[in-house]
Amino acid sequence: MTHNNTCTMKSLVILMTGMIALNLQAQFSYDYVKAADAYFKKRDYASAASYYEKQLSTDKGKSGSSYNPYTLQTKGVKGGKVAVSSRAQASYNLAECYRELNFPQKAAEAYEKVIASGTEAFPLTRFHYASQLRALGKFTEAEGEFTEFLNGYTQQDAISQHAAREVENLRFIQAQMNRGDLSLYKVSKLGEAVNAGGANYAAVFGPDNTLYFTSTRADSAKVGAKNANRLMKADFEQGAFLGVTDVGLMQDPGMQQGVATISADGSRMFFTRWGMKDGKKLATIHTVGRSGKAWDNPVAVGAAVNVPGYSAQQPFLMPGGRELIFSSDKPGGLGGFDLWISDVDAQGNLSEPRNLGEAVNTKNDEQAPSFHEPSGSLVFSSNGRVGMGGYDLFQSKLQGKSWSEPVNLGYPVNSFRDDMYFSSRGGNKHLLSDVLISSDRSADCCLETFALSKAQQPAQLSGLVISCADSKPVAGASVTIAGRTVTTGADGAYAFLFDEFVPVDIMAMADGFEDRTINLPAPGSEVIKTSAPDICLKPVQTFPPSVGTVETMENILFNYDKYYVLDLSKTYLDNLAAKLVASPSTILEIGGHTDNKGDDEYNLKLSEARAREVVKYLITKGVSSLQLQAKGYGETMPVAPNAHPDGSDNPEGRKLNRRTEFKVLQR
Repeated sequence: MTHNNTCTMKSLVILMTGMIALNLQAQFSYDYVKAADAYFKKRDYASAASYYEKQLSTDKGKSGSSYNPYTLQTKGVKGGKVAVSSRAQASYNLAECYRELNFPQKAAEAYEKVIASGTEAFPLTRFHYASQLRALGKFTEAEGEFTEFLNGYTQQDAISQHAAREVENLRFIQAQMNRGDLSLYKVSKLGEAVNAGGANYAAVFGPDNTLYFTSTRADSAKVGAKNANRLMKADFEQGAFLGVTDVGLMQDPGMQQGVATISADGSRMFFTRWGMKDGKKLATIHTVGRSGKAWDNPVAVGAAVNVPGYSAQQPFLMPGGRELIFSSDKPGGLGGFDLWISDVDAQGNLSEPRNLGEAVNTKNDEQAPSFHEPSGSLVFSSNGRVGMGGYDLFQSKLQGKSWSEPVNLGYPVNSFRDDMYFSSRGGNKHLLSDVLISSDRSADCCLETFALSKAQQPAQLSGLVISCADSKPVAGASVTIAGRTVTTGADGAYAFLFDEFVPVDIMAMADGFEDRTINLPAPGSEVIKTSAPDICLKPVQTFPPSVGTVETMENILFNYDKYYVLDLSKTYLDNLAAKLVASPSTILEIGGHTDNKGDDEYNLKLSEARAREVVKYLITKGVSSLQLQAKGYGETMPVAPNAHPDGSDNPEGRKLNRRTEFKVLQR
């Protein structure tokens, strides 16, 4: 064999070896992207991302039109191989996988590569890239990318509206980050007992200081394995969470569980189950009772809530256990997930839901409702309003049975990631004094549980004492708030520094005038100065008034749907009791009244119970039971319209109708 022949043979061997290597690499590339596409179609984004990454690694360093494994097609391919994504499509799908997995660092890197190679085929790339930059805290860059997207995206649709709102969000974020009260907040992630890897969220305290929460922590029976979402519980002792265990609800194969709400007596739970059906996540609400320490078998609530083909999730049982708020994308809402409310009977059955309306819901998603009874605040998560970005927590006040315009709870309650599942144990303090929230602010992928508190700060309260007869200032009046007393000057003015978040009684006394007590509810959480209404004092009159006189008893307050007398009402009642003791022949009827919201019979019973409770309190202060009669009138004797002439709700009118009166029967 000649030297030339030997060279020819070596070249042929090298060529054939190279061709075999290229074919093998092409086969691997094809198999990887085929698997990735299949997982992507099933929305198994973690598996899809893994195979797309393998493909990119296999293809690393290859360029040019002669080598593009993403263009394999069925036509002309031996064995009839199916079509798979092009290189550009696979790169975009990889970015989408990381976005769906809530992994903004990886997603931003992947979207950036798609942009570098041209985005004509994928017009939403820059929009998603901007959202990931915002999630990473790169606010200036994110605002620029959203603006660039809007400049090139000509359609007027939900996407362009979302992008415009995101520009507003970014401006809101920067204003929040520069607020002057941030030093009042303390935020800390709970320890490993709760945040034990994976997702740990939707924490809520049940009876006996038991914490219930949802977790994807590893299953001890499967070392290193991650389970699906399931309900866990932990004991809270001396400021620490101990003994985390599975709640022990009966499992439903293929379904996940979580986001629970527990009745005050611990006898009933509502929770969510969900799974995938035809590529769509579907969630349903279940209820379960307790027999001793063990939970019974869960039962799905009725079809009025669990509408087939739609999701109902994240239940929250209102104080008193008579109503349940939840999130659903069922028909009849404003769009996306809305908040709905149903009545709950003694057996845990739910009525036809009522939408909370435009005051709360938007065209986007409202989720994770919670209610703080002392402040009358609904807190929920929304991605449909201006905020920090993603899901933010908002507060809406209950005014009668209507909701106020939601207010963003701001930074650092909200972050530039997703913030959901709010639970407050603030008691009679302000809403933010003792809170648990769920947020992915310090994680690459998952919601974790954080403790948050905001220190109270003093607020200045000022007002005037005037005469009811001529509105002139009353000099020398004694004004008492929370055990502290000041005396008004010639201008009738008074001023105090007091706890911003605690409702107070303001009592004023002056020679020649009747004593007067008014109640000032807690100001909003951001208020540092406030003015009380003028305290109008009536000239002294003989007690009791003439027979038949009816007077509204000021500041007789009850919690929503309750009948026991609050401490805030007792100053007035103590004064009335003293007058009745000094006038033993006087007989009063104590009358309870409600507005027209709710069932007529129930309102009548509630008003009777409240009137009886006032009578019981007066008797404990020395008033003879022979001097008092209790009567409930329900909604039958309004003193103001419950609705405006156009039929819309009249909260101020209903407030006047919810009252307690006394009527002089005998002097």
